[in-house]
Amino acid sequence: MSVKVLYFASLREHMLRGQDEIDLSADITTVERLKNYLSEKDPLLKEAFEKMPRLRCSVNQEMATDRHHVKDGDEVAFFPPVTGG
Repeated sequence: MSVKVLYFASLREHMLRGQDEIDLSADITTVERLKNYLSEKDPLLKEAFEKMPRLRCSVNQEMATDRHHVKDGDEVAFFPPVTGG
């Protein structure tokens, strides 16, 4: 299974890249499991998830929670909450 992971705003700056193509095992079926997998694989992302606990997520451009299912070909995006003024 393969997913595209996108990083936006300060998360993108922290990661020093805007996206990854990730090959996943079949047991990674939710956003939460994906986040855990990414944290184990990439120290920069682990640090970002710890420093930015309020990160938002979307799956295929629809807002998602940690319980949202992830399947082959999905696009998963992580981004910090946005404020304006």
